[in-house]
Amino acid sequence: MNLLKKKDEKKTEQEKVEERREEVLATGRKFKYPLQWTRYRIVTSSILIVIIIFALVLVGGWFALYRFGMTDELLFRATQIFPIPVATVDAKNVRFSDYLMLYRSSIISIERQSGNHSNEEALKYLHNEYKRAALSEAEKYTYAINLAQEQNITVSDAEIDEEFTRHLTIGGTNRSEASFLKIIEDNFGLTKPEYRRMLYLNLIKAKVSIAIDNEANQIATQVESILATNGNNYSAVAEALGSQIVYEETGGLVDNKNIDGGRASAAMRLEPGQSSGKFVSMNGDSYYFVKLISKTDAEVNFVSIKIPFTEFDKRFATLQEEDKIKELVELKAPEQTQ
Repeated sequence: MNLLKKKDEKKTEQEKVEERREEVLATGRKFKYPLQWTRYRIVTSSILIVIIIFALVLVGGWFALYRFGMTDELLFRATQIFPIPVATVDAKNVRFSDYLMLYRSSIISIERQSGNHSNEEALKYLHNEYKRAALSEAEKYTYAINLAQEQNITVSDAEIDEEFTRHLTIGGTNRSEASFLKIIEDNFGLTKPEYRRMLYLNLIKAKVSIAIDNEANQIATQVESILATNGNNYSAVAEALGSQIVYEETGGLVDNKNIDGGRASAAMRLEPGQSSGKFVSMNGDSYYFVKLISKTDAEVNFVSIKIPFTEFDKRFATLQEEDKIKELVELKAPEQTQ
């Protein structure tokens, strides 16, 4: 005992401090390592829980979209974030978000107009019918994008802006952008980016249809040539070209806001006897020529020539025949109610 005491007395103050410090640290280590192990287990467990939840969400989302065919807004927003396919066209993915956008913009209008007074069976039929139509349309748009890439055809933001601005004045009414966006949101459930996406799809399909349809372009050239030599006699063109074109007469005054592919609006800008020249229909499926017969402040009487684009649909039908369109969802065929 005395020996230890003498040994301690020989230590310097610095050595005593260091020795005490080591004793304190040694005591602390007894509590540190168990705490580290507990923290490690907490972190590991949290990561596993997050992974499990994420996996459950993915599986649940997959069943909701692909097995149950759900189309609610939450799933729609999810498909806008994750570019998952609803089908493939010639090995190219059809975006689920495009399909849901087209479907929802159609059915929302019906649901909001019918409210709670619509026959449940009739509404179910409409749901199935619009799903089928939306998926087919989304597949066609995807095919158009594929062809556009092959043909180096593009649609610029400026072209979409121009088309959007044109839609503000459809029917001769000058609307503000805010009021127009309110209309499309209330009636179709679409935001501005979604509406611009629809404009893009329509424009790219129209451009492709024009580029690949040599027959329609040749017929349009013939129409222009005949009109240039006969004083804009549309009925004479119909006699000369027969079933290659579609000739129509309004037979009297009609509303200049008519939803007719843009013909009434085009006629309203003309003077009696004047011809519009060739222009593409608003839905991009044909060329139109319009000649004004007469008009008032709100109505027009005109004749028109339509040259349908057919080549795109022929090529798409060939893909179907060759089984190059694979759908990843099973849609119920519409069954007409009695």
